[in-house]
Amino acid sequence: MSWSQAVEKTVSGLGYELVDVERSAGGLLRVYIDRVPGRAYPTGEHEFVTVEDCEAVTRQLQYVLEVENLDYARLEVSSPGLDRPLMRASQFRRFVGSRAHVRTHAPLLAGASQKNFHGRIVAVDPDPASPDDEHTGVVRLADQDDPEVVHLVPLTLIKRANLIYEGDL
Repeated sequence: MSWSQAVEKTVSGLGYELVDVERSAGGLLRVYIDRVPGRAYPTGEHEFVTVEDCEAVTRQLQYVLEVENLDYARLEVSSPGLDRPLMRASQFRRFVGSRAHVRTHAPLLAGASQKNFHGRIVAVDPDPASPDDEHTGVVRLADQDDPEVVHLVPLTLIKRANLIYEGDL
């Protein structure tokens, strides 16, 4: 089993969503988790990931990585933060109505130069050829400056996307 498979299986087996995994050349393995809405957790009822959630996932990952003989120097488990990254169709669907910053690999239209978009997630349209594929489809993003303008951003063209926090600190 590879380290990525071990992390995915462990995190999802504990009932959390695996948001992202980073692995550095120095042996750092950084894992970002989130709670699944509507699910009960032994660490209590909270809307966001708690320190206890991170501790539980860390303990289980340490055990699994050791049993599977997968090498790492340091393990960090944390929440995705206020500017949560969005990478898969289900993540965009979960945050429909929220503001986001989306950066693309290339402009959306021929002859255009814009690759950065700020707006509100309106919807996610699945790819008709592969409706269950989490990495295909189109995100509809209402422009921040002119909400009547809706950008159609293919998931395959997204370089990076993050939520824009709108709450009180």
